[in-house]
Amino acid sequence: MMGNKKALVLLNMGGPRTKDELKMFLTNMFNDKNIITVKSNLLRKMIAFFITTSRLNSAWENYEKIGGYSPINKITEDLVDKLNDSFDDMFVTQAMRYTPPFASSAVEQIKEKGIKDVILLPLYPQYSTTTTKSSVEDFIEVSNNEFNIEVIDPFYKNDTFNDVIVKELTSTVEDVSEYNLIFSAHGLPQKIVDAGDVYEKHINEHVQILSEKLKQKGFNFKSINLAYQSKVGPMKWLEPSLDNMLKNFKEQKVLIYPIAFIIDNSETDFELSIEYKEIADEIGISDYKVCKCVNDSVEFQETIKELLSK
Repeated sequence: MMGNKKALVLLNMGGPRTKDELKMFLTNMFNDKNIITVKSNLLRKMIAFFITTSRLNSAWENYEKIGGYSPINKITEDLVDKLNDSFDDMFVTQAMRYTPPFASSAVEQIKEKGIKDVILLPLYPQYSTTTTKSSVEDFIEVSNNEFNIEVIDPFYKNDTFNDVIVKELTSTVEDVSEYNLIFSAHGLPQKIVDAGDVYEKHINEHVQILSEKLKQKGFNFKSINLAYQSKVGPMKWLEPSLDNMLKNFKEQKVLIYPIAFIIDNSETDFELSIEYKEIADEIGISDYKVCKCVNDSVEFQETIKELLSK
């Protein structure tokens, strides 16, 4: 019976497909109380308006360099379709935080199917108030106590998931011993970490797990490092920054892995692959490569099935 099925909702930030959606993305993101943590809603709205208006045109120019849209939408749709094809008793959909499809459309779909049991899978391997908490809270608020909701925990320790990452790392370059590996994580203001966010701790543990797995499998990179990308504004953010880390590798080869992302997006396709590549070229790095995220790969589908069976 249809009503006995469960629903799996993949949660992520979303990404723009047009300049109007970019404006929506920025407005929604900077109005998020988990991102801009000031107490006053009015002040947050003013900050969001200021950041959005000052950044919109330059941000859109960046999107135009990767085709005028974020790849996150198409890849997530493909992942949802593949999961729906492989499950008999599970309806799979997605809810993005800052651009459509929003949680409201996922809630409508699930209600139409008469499903009561909902599993939320935040597509953030490590926990942060700015990502996991924000997306989960948003879905719960919109669903208005209609469902029995279960949330899957951060999965950066999952073995199958980490095997996919190792496979990507070791198949992107021919000889790993020639490359300095940098795990690049999305940055976070230090004050959010100081307020108790466990993101930095999870990132450090994840780098440790992957370093050990590489060693066990006999893959010895020239060096393994962690850096943080995407800093904005004058505030202190997590360090070291990726641009500073790259300075260590003049005339050497570098491989970047976007450790905080599951699905490729503007931070991987524009920021890492274009913007930081320009910095690497200026420094004189002899070869600069960026790995793909796990995306909708068969192995990541297997990871999701494992997470559901626990």
